[in-house]
Amino acid sequence: MLLLLAGGLHALSFAPGPVPGPLLPVLQILALALLAGAVWRSPRVRDAARAGFCFGAGTFVVGFYWIFISLHVYGEMAVWLAGLAVVLLAAALALLPAAGTAAARWLTGSPPRPGRFLLAFAAAWTAAEWVRGTIFTGFPWLNVGYAHVDGPLAGVAPVLGVYGVAFAAALVAAAVAGLVVWSAGARRLAAAAGVLTLAAGSALGVATWGITPAGEPLPLRLVQGNVEQSNKFDPALIVSTLQRHLAMATSPTQTEGFAPELVLLPETAIPLFQDQLPPHLWQPWVDGARYLDATVVTGIPLHTPAPDGRSSFTNSVIGFTGETDVADLLNARTPFRYDKAHLVPFGEFIPTGFRWFVDAMVMPLGDFDRGATRQQPFAIAGQHIAFNICYEDVFGEELLPAIRTGPNGEPGATLLANVSNLGWFGDSWALPQHLRIARMRSLETGRPSIRATNTGATGVIDARGEVVSVLPAHTQGVLDVTVQGTTGFTPYVRWGNLPVLLLLALSLVGLGVYRRRL
Repeated sequence: MLLLLAGGLHALSFAPGPVPGPLLPVLQILALALLAGAVWRSPRVRDAARAGFCFGAGTFVVGFYWIFISLHVYGEMAVWLAGLAVVLLAAALALLPAAGTAAARWLTGSPPRPGRFLLAFAAAWTAAEWVRGTIFTGFPWLNVGYAHVDGPLAGVAPVLGVYGVAFAAALVAAAVAGLVVWSAGARRLAAAAGVLTLAAGSALGVATWGITPAGEPLPLRLVQGNVEQSNKFDPALIVSTLQRHLAMATSPTQTEGFAPELVLLPETAIPLFQDQLPPHLWQPWVDGARYLDATVVTGIPLHTPAPDGRSSFTNSVIGFTGETDVADLLNARTPFRYDKAHLVPFGEFIPTGFRWFVDAMVMPLGDFDRGATRQQPFAIAGQHIAFNICYEDVFGEELLPAIRTGPNGEPGATLLANVSNLGWFGDSWALPQHLRIARMRSLETGRPSIRATNTGATGVIDARGEVVSVLPAHTQGVLDVTVQGTTGFTPYVRWGNLPVLLLLALSLVGLGVYRRRL
């Protein structure tokens, strides 16, 4: 029960709220240290596995409580079934930290050795995080690295990515546990390991990695419609919703002399397929782009007929200007287009065998087609903007192809952009959790991020992962702001997850071989 509660406390470290932002890294390490101490004291491997399962279940039930809102409030699923779904998801995900703690205990040997435990716990925990972010299309939300975007370990992100930050955090947590449960001599080892890891993170945080400004700053407008999720797909309200977004997109600026060159609207700001919207409703959008002399970019589902008679259906982002022909918009021929590549299970595709579960909800869900792995960034006003949609920015390694130079020499992205609709999750931790995830992506890549969302968090993050400006959540408004794109590649952009995976493989295999020889 204590570890279940510790896991629930651990879940508080992924977004400010009950706990102030600067204390989140401390809370995460202390909570994980409770688990590390329990694993060290476990007499058997299965006891360590039980400890990891209880801790993980507590983390995921509390950290993902907002899934209940989506299923019950907006999906109209029965309370008992929605609650059971969250508990079962947490239990399934908790099997991975259980496997990680079991592996850490086995690799440490009997009697356990402090030095081996530090490496075994860090490597096994991080490997479990990586598996969770990969298996069954992946669900890496609440990776422990996200708790550290404001801490000294953030400096690891441009080198080894979020999994490298997770490794460092788990190592420090194991060291903190060692300060409590080890003998005096071993405590010196724990103190040295913890201090050196934190110092290394701080030192790496000073490096710029060759990231420099690219082009001129881009003036842009971000639109947050704050459309109630229960109204978003109501046929009787779609026209008024479109008019609201158009009025916000073209409203006079409150900043003297400011002229946006990009206007960005959220995911499915236009909630119909493009050919379901009559020409007389498309024309004001083209006129608005002409009036602003700007490129308008919006989320929209696309229906794209093919010459062979087959059609594709995608969750997409399109961009158009005042010169775009309405007929081209109706036929999904736009100057700029991005199709979502990493689809959400149950929301955008239905896993085999789970049709019954989807049928228990009242949601406009779809089976979408996937976009290409690398899609050309939008070239707007001297910047190259790589788009991703909602959940996609949880997968940092999947954003890298658009940042790197293309196979034919096409320029890589100077900015990242995310459009989202987290209205499905109400006024919950999902919104600030997602903002911290976006901040990690900027830390890893050295690229600023711009975000346009339905309910929050809409704002701008600079290349160092700091929030420059953000609209209050669950309010209707526009944010007129200027952002400076960047160029240059961090080590993480160059190598992705390969270095941290090699570190994990060498650590786990090396410890395993050593354990077998004892």
